[in-house]
Amino acid sequence: SRNIWSLMAQLNHTTRKIMLLIPILLVGITEGMEISKAGPQNSLPIKSPKTPKFLNLITWVKFDNTECAATSGDNGTCFTSNECSEIGGTPDGTCATGFGVCCVLQYNCGSKTNYNSTYFLNNNYPSTFNTIGQCSISVEKVSTDVCQLRLDFDEMDLSQPDPATHQCTSDRFVVTGGAPVPIICGRNTGQHMYIDAGSGNSPTSLTFITTGSFERAFKMKISQIECGAVNRGVEGCLQYHTGVSGTIASFNYMDAEGLQLSNQEYSVCVRHERGFCGISYTACQDPLHTISESFSLSKPSSPGVVMVGDTTCTTDWISIPCATTSTAGSYIQASGSTPETCVDRVCGEVFCSVTNHPSPSMHCPIYSFVRPFAIRVHLDADEADDGTPANNRGFCLHYVQQPCTSY
Repeated sequence: SRNIWSLMAQLNHTTRKIMLLIPILLVGITEGMEISKAGPQNSLPIKSPKTPKFLNLITWVKFDNTECAATSGDNGTCFTSNECSEIGGTPDGTCATGFGVCCVLQYNCGSKTNYNSTYFLNNNYPSTFNTIGQCSISVEKVSTDVCQLRLDFDEMDLSQPDPATHQCTSDRFVVTGGAPVPIICGRNTGQHMYIDAGSGNSPTSLTFITTGSFERAFKMKISQIECGAVNRGVEGCLQYHTGVSGTIASFNYMDAEGLQLSNQEYSVCVRHERGFCGISYTACQDPLHTISESFSLSKPSSPGVVMVGDTTCTTDWISIPCATTSTAGSYIQASGSTPETCVDRVCGEVFCSVTNHPSPSMHCPIYSFVRPFAIRVHLDADEADDGTPANNRGFCLHYVQQPCTSY
């Protein structure tokens, strides 16, 4: 007998089409049909019995291999169940109205991937590991139109930098391929990076190098971003934040418990939202220390000192274009301020753009009306010569974009 139920798949790398054959019973049956059978010359026609007839109706269900939310809270890619199994993924929920599965792809040391929305984690994660060696993954572009990789550190807990130099001498995370990326270590859970994927099909290598005794763990999400995608980061920005408000922190800040890392040169950018012409930055709250250490870059020997300008901030600093205490949108700071005009560099342990603030040991809001909104981070190679290095934490800043009607 004929099998009237079948499932067929027409496959390519980016689109799946599923054909469902649905039988429909014909209600119009022809009665008394005569058929001839081979037999003796005088054989008579034989009437056929009433036989139902079926018509196959083909329904096409088409869905793209887009990102999907897995039941576990991770992100996956929408595939057919067979494909998910073939590429070594784990089905974790459904997608495409139930015709596909949300396929979560996880890779360990020594792997390579050319799929979007994948995870790189240490062997036996979520268990920690305490071994000497290196663990890497090679990321190949899913298409030639990919311009960036976004790395989201769901968990990154490596050993702390050297307490004197703040260099990553024991553990380090290294990115090779594309534009230079600073080496980081310590605890960076919740941080992210945008990596230039370079031209052509050259892969990007992500490597953890570990030495010494420490219980480590890492899990990162790797997203591939096409050149024309709306979520593509600004070129040259290692970190790219979106939204009217948010928080920016240096690597290994750890809520003012970590150590500022050496050898850091990168930019942090904030997407300019429609209807907003400026941005304000304020130092985060520090509940751990009597004197706030939520901003501490090359701290002076005397506490509570504001340090601004390129002649004062020469070793470690952040640069905010035309940083000012004024909300007027000009380069002139608030009346009576020193200096009178906006500055670009800020360092020390007090986050403020003027040295004669009414509360000199307290942080103050800094405004900038230069677009694109960006902060340049410069931390030199050795903290041993920069004040009291053991207490330099880095920075944590809250930002809020300012409406165009506010000045």
